[in-house]
Amino acid sequence: MGNRILIVDDAAFMRMMIKDILTKNGYEVVGEAADGVQAVEKYQELKPDLVTMDITMPEKDGIAALKEIKEIDAGAKVIMCSAMGQQAMVIDAIQAGAKDFIVKPFQPDRVIEAISKTLA
Repeated sequence: MGNRILIVDDAAFMRMMIKDILTKNGYEVVGEAADGVQAVEKYQELKPDLVTMDITMPEKDGIAALKEIKEIDAGAKVIMCSAMGQQAMVIDAIQAGAKDFIVKPFQPDRVIEAISKTLA
C-alpha cells in the first residue's frame, strides 16, 4: 500500500497540522510545498502516492497545480484542502481530477478517511 504523501499549503502551521495527523496514523510525509509552483516541482522529484493540496496559494493556486500534476501523471492522487467550502471551487477541483476535498479546520478522522479511501 502506498503511503508517501506530499503536503501543499502556503500556511506553515496548516502543513504542520496535516503532517501531525498523517504521521500519527502511520503515513510518511515525504515533502512539503508552500505554493503551486513548488508543488509541481516536488511532485516530479518525489513521486508521492498522494498529495494534499490547498486551493488558495500565491504564485500558482491549487487547481492550476492540480491540472499540471495531472498532465505529468494522469494517475496522480490529489486531495484538495480549503478553508472555503465554496461549491464552485469543489466542483472545479473534482473536474480537474481531485479525488476528494477536505475543509479546514481539519477533522483528523475526515482527513484519514479521505486519504485511506483515495489510497485504497
